[in-house]
Amino acid sequence: MANKGTLVIVESPAKAKSIAKMLGAGYEVKASKGHVADLPERDLGVDVERDFAPEYEVKKDKKPVVDELKRAAKGKDVLIATDPDREGEAIGWHVARLLELDPSRPMRVEFHEITPRVVREAIRKPRPIDQSLVDAQQARRVLDRLVGYNLSPLLAQEFRRRALSAGRVQSVALRLLVEREAEIEAFVPQEYWTVAGLFESAQARFKAMLYSVEGERVQTAEKFLLTGEVQTREVVERIRQVPQWRISKIDRRERRRSPAAPFTTSTLQQAASGRLGWTAGRTMRVAQRLYEGIDLPEGTVGLITYMRTDSVRVSQEALAEVRKVIPQMFGQPYLPDKPNFYSAKKTASTQDAHEAIRPTSPSRTPDSVRSYLSEEEYRLYDLIWRRFVASQMTPAVFDQTTVTVEGGDFVFRATGSILKFDGYLKVWGRESEEEADNLLPRLDEGSPARLLALEPEQHFTEPPPRYTDASLVKTLEDLGIGRPSTYAPTIDTLEKRLYLERNGKTLKPTPLGKDVVRWLVEKFPRVVAYDFTATMEDHLDQIEEGKVPWPKVVREFYEPFMEEVSRLPRRTCPVCGRPMEVKVSRFGQFLGCTGYPECRHTERLEAKRAAEPIGEPCPKCHQGELVRRHGRYGSFISCSRYPECDYSRDEAPSTGIECPKCHAGEIVQKISKRGKPYYRCNNCDFLSFDRVLESRCSICGWNEIQKGRDKTACSNPDCERYGGPDLKALSERRGNGKATPPRFAAKEASRSARRNHATNAKRNTLSAKGSNADGKKKKATQTSNKPAAWKDLEPFLARLNLPAQEAEIVRRTQGQQKAVPEAAKALNLPENEALTLFRKGMFKLRMAYGRSKKEAVTA
Repeated sequence: MANKGTLVIVESPAKAKSIAKMLGAGYEVKASKGHVADLPERDLGVDVERDFAPEYEVKKDKKPVVDELKRAAKGKDVLIATDPDREGEAIGWHVARLLELDPSRPMRVEFHEITPRVVREAIRKPRPIDQSLVDAQQARRVLDRLVGYNLSPLLAQEFRRRALSAGRVQSVALRLLVEREAEIEAFVPQEYWTVAGLFESAQARFKAMLYSVEGERVQTAEKFLLTGEVQTREVVERIRQVPQWRISKIDRRERRRSPAAPFTTSTLQQAASGRLGWTAGRTMRVAQRLYEGIDLPEGTVGLITYMRTDSVRVSQEALAEVRKVIPQMFGQPYLPDKPNFYSAKKTASTQDAHEAIRPTSPSRTPDSVRSYLSEEEYRLYDLIWRRFVASQMTPAVFDQTTVTVEGGDFVFRATGSILKFDGYLKVWGRESEEEADNLLPRLDEGSPARLLALEPEQHFTEPPPRYTDASLVKTLEDLGIGRPSTYAPTIDTLEKRLYLERNGKTLKPTPLGKDVVRWLVEKFPRVVAYDFTATMEDHLDQIEEGKVPWPKVVREFYEPFMEEVSRLPRRTCPVCGRPMEVKVSRFGQFLGCTGYPECRHTERLEAKRAAEPIGEPCPKCHQGELVRRHGRYGSFISCSRYPECDYSRDEAPSTGIECPKCHAGEIVQKISKRGKPYYRCNNCDFLSFDRVLESRCSICGWNEIQKGRDKTACSNPDCERYGGPDLKALSERRGNGKATPPRFAAKEASRSARRNHATNAKRNTLSAKGSNADGKKKKATQTSNKPAAWKDLEPFLARLNLPAQEAEIVRRTQGQQKAVPEAAKALNLPENEALTLFRKGMFKLRMAYGRSKKEAVTA
């Protein structure tokens, strides 16, 4: 083996880089970059007549990857080290098949953590590919394809819209959102009242709440006793008539609160949503980077164990290490006599295949690696480290006191607690929703009390809250729907299909999402049934355990599903009477006759909708009536006399964000021809193809825009942080420098992207062949567009009245961002704060320099 070497195949390039450093000479590590083969894009790819045999093909963008793996595998032993789950096993099986390797020989290795010791141990113990795991993933993929391939075209026909989809798990998750929204809309608030009493004893004053009236509780889970103002005032008046009050009972007891188990996938997503405000998708992307490896002085190591798990098990080595760390960092009282052991909530869906999510080395504290991590990597690692260390600490201890005050037919009660020993809270902290300690004064049982004041207060019950990423993941897990690897992709898919929208942390179904669920519940009740979907997940687990053949499980679902499909009326061709179906061409989706080529009848997928009068006269011509029209970019209002009168205005859902350009309009969301949202002002020509955020740019003060999942940029074209398209170039290409009409801006932007490559190539060719005159002209252009050097900007430093710290940072760095860390150290400033000051100062200098150039040209 040493002579010819060993090829190790992993999934991601980052993971390949980390493992290559750990293995050293004699090993070559290559990445498959995810799935290399899949079912075909435009065909079913499943032979229903031959036990649902899948027809796999190499993905178009992965052909170069497969060719590279084949070249690298020649003359070498091959080890497949894809992720340690069903999907990773399936990817490894595809790789082995394409490299013509025997999957029954030992070639599969698993890395549950990316550390030198674990990687080297795993390399020495390869195993055959687990065909049961492959079959479980294969069955899941086939089921999803059968549902999607048959349902998605029906959805497109029903709603006459592109880019609609349905799936086993995503449709059930969407149903949860829609049913919760229906509960909220149907909710009728109930009025109730509380009464607080201020009492005084010989020792001190204290506050207590009315607990019962004539032995009947004021508030229970089922009902409220005081439900109106008149009734409450009568009770208050009766309380005032009570002649004597006494402290009838004081109950003091010690309460211990134990730490929670280390993270599983779902609890990690829930904690990151609650504490960090992150989506499930963002949490998993950052966790993936922490697992795959970070460059540290000691070498490249993964900081956490594998992040897709439903287990709370912890290895004996990790327990031993964390039990050394706790007394060293926090003291002996924080270490329990024995390790804390946890058991996951036993459900049929619990696989317990991997350890809990934990730091690979508890002694590697978040602060010790902070300088090697990005801000979001640090925050998530800090959360995982704290949860794991806290899980092995002693409980928190509270002293809790309950005071009961009686008088006549009325009982008041006060409850207070004080933290006696913080235990695991030393690391984990108190949850944000927990109230601060409510301290009660020292009181004597049986002593008299005097009522000083009463405070009745009106309340109303609130509807159930909308789901967040955290609560939706928890509900799916409790129902046994989906698995750790599916939660984040499911929510992402619903958002991409415009089935839901985010309002802060909450998830709200869109009107389209509600319509889709309503139609699915009526036509395909089994697909969106909670118990049926959970049962299918259990059957997939049985396949993994080798208890049942996967075609049998698929058939149990497929046959009743196709019965429901066959009962649906099909749209027929008006020419020949054959069924119509959704087809795809290079121009997109459309409805076509199944009798092609004998019958060539086609229809637009989106049906043309007639203009709808809105009952307003045209404010421009005063002759026509305003109508609502539906274009490829959404609805808009225009004059009924078009084209004689060209009045039009936007009609689109508002984001509630004031336009940062004109400060008179609002940012509205529009939909492009391809179904993608873009954002523009309903009063001026402000335009963004990325979601506009409420947060402000630290340099210019305009609103930020979302770039991808984890990055933001500025919406101001004049700001150095600008992240949008070149709107000026778009307008010029649109025609003679005229402003691009808003309705065509999105279309023009997509065109410009396709032109960029050809335009740049043409310019390079002309530059090489150009005459001397062209060369001089080009040189002059390059000179005029060249960024200002420090010598150009420095004179403006004396003219501008910059804040002292901004001016000092700019002066010390002389316009070089790479010099910011040294300047920050010299000024005793945090590096991120110094960088912000640098950017603000440089922006002001460049703006002043630009204005001076314009004034010189004008003069």
